[in-house]
Amino acid sequence: MAARDPSGPLLTVENLAVRFLAEGGDVDAVRGVSFTLNRGETLAVVGESGSGKSVTALSVMQLLPYPRATHPTGSIRLGEEELVGAPDALMRSIRGRRISMIFQEPLSALNPLHNVEKQVAEVLIQHQGMTKAAARARVLELLDLVGIPDPGSRLDDYPHQLSGGQRQRVMIAMALANEPDLLIADEPTTALDVTIQAQILELLKDLQQRLGMAILFITHDLGIVRRMADRVAVMTRGEIVEAGATAEVMDNPQHDYTKMLLAAEPKGRPERSGEMPPPLLTTENLKVWFPIRRGVFRRTVGHVKAVDGIDIDLAEGRTVGVVGESGSGKTTLGQAILRLIRSDGAISFDGERIDQRGFKAMRPLRRQMQVVFQDPYGSLSPRLSVGDIIEEGLLVHGLVGQEASRRDVIAAALEEVGLDGAMQDRYPHEFSGGQRQRIAIARAIALKPRFIVLDEPTSALDMSVQAQIVDLLRDLQDRYNLAYLFISHDLKVVRALSDEVVVMKDGKVVERGPAQRIFDSPEQDYTKALLAAAFEHRMIGD
Repeated sequence: MAARDPSGPLLTVENLAVRFLAEGGDVDAVRGVSFTLNRGETLAVVGESGSGKSVTALSVMQLLPYPRATHPTGSIRLGEEELVGAPDALMRSIRGRRISMIFQEPLSALNPLHNVEKQVAEVLIQHQGMTKAAARARVLELLDLVGIPDPGSRLDDYPHQLSGGQRQRVMIAMALANEPDLLIADEPTTALDVTIQAQILELLKDLQQRLGMAILFITHDLGIVRRMADRVAVMTRGEIVEAGATAEVMDNPQHDYTKMLLAAEPKGRPERSGEMPPPLLTTENLKVWFPIRRGVFRRTVGHVKAVDGIDIDLAEGRTVGVVGESGSGKTTLGQAILRLIRSDGAISFDGERIDQRGFKAMRPLRRQMQVVFQDPYGSLSPRLSVGDIIEEGLLVHGLVGQEASRRDVIAAALEEVGLDGAMQDRYPHEFSGGQRQRIAIARAIALKPRFIVLDEPTSALDMSVQAQIVDLLRDLQDRYNLAYLFISHDLKVVRALSDEVVVMKDGKVVERGPAQRIFDSPEQDYTKALLAAAFEHRMIGD
């Protein structure tokens, strides 16, 4: 292995190109990309989905699907070591030790069959030859370092038993286990709520200073760029169109694409006129308690109070935003209202109690009560065409008869969310993240519902796409007088859509009130902390 040169750049990328071989014609995903990264420095690469950011990062790790992916031109050097075309044995010795990567989707990146201890310990045993006992001690240290409470109780947990924020922290613990020279962070805070996001960013900055680690930070969040990066490179269509010191690029952008990115974010607040309509949906003292069982006989020794006495009043044409950290009970609240999980307390829809209805009795109401999930990758079946996905609900509820008629309804639903109706024969993998989320919304509105639970529908999307989805949701609400329960950790999106805001912590309501009052004059310290974490480092529209 070549000796490390402490005086030169840690990472040098020169004239990098990436081409994917495809039956319909080759795709040039990256073209002529060049940059350097020094020890202890952070370079942010920003751009919309499909711009080539992640492909560039995966090229550095040599993790692209070779030989389907090729490098027509280019060089990637770690110190003096050439990585393009490097032998597998060399890359195995580098990955996880000198270069580590935090992936965007921890649920996909973590092995569902291995517990937390085994997954984090593996990189220590593989690269440092630690014993299991020594690795276990280091795993506990790492989990504590990334802020997982009571890490000893989490060692035997599997990824599905962790919240999104906890899964991402486990990913970061794995990436930092061997104190790498270079950390590639590919959208590492996308799915995290604002306070945890702030903690993770502070953690990365602290570790960078302590370890002298370089960070290649892939993100679409320009607020994070200003906070984290020394330099920034803006990518679109596989090319870097602008690069320089962060403050210079952010304060004085030269390229039209950079200006568009800086201007594209959810703005404004709901504009309402007239009196408040009567409630469409109400809950009274709603509770969801999960039993904690211990011992051989699995006796109940306590409860996790995921939702603990929540009251909601939601009128047609209005939006209640629900905010709070991971584990606060937001998603559980939405599932309970939809009667997808058991709960105690009154739930009324359109003046009728529904909390005692069984599965069959709820079916007629499913058409009127819809949900849009956080992850458009996971919520759309990869085996069904877009038309089949939207058609499924129409068939279940017997809304249309002949196939030709169904195709017309599906095309109309797609066109309502800004997609071409002719796209219904394509499959989810053929669409971008923003387009997939539009398909998920089309699936919901095709049934002409009155109430929709929106569970983090914009968290995985680019800023510009977020703004488009917010505008789409506003337009659909105005057109069909829809009631939204909007669950999100992105307070800027919540502010743009919500009439009322409910702030949750540990299953309880900490603060509630009109959105303008909550955002302009919060009363509780917890709400103030959430707002400070969300807006302190933002720069546009504040």
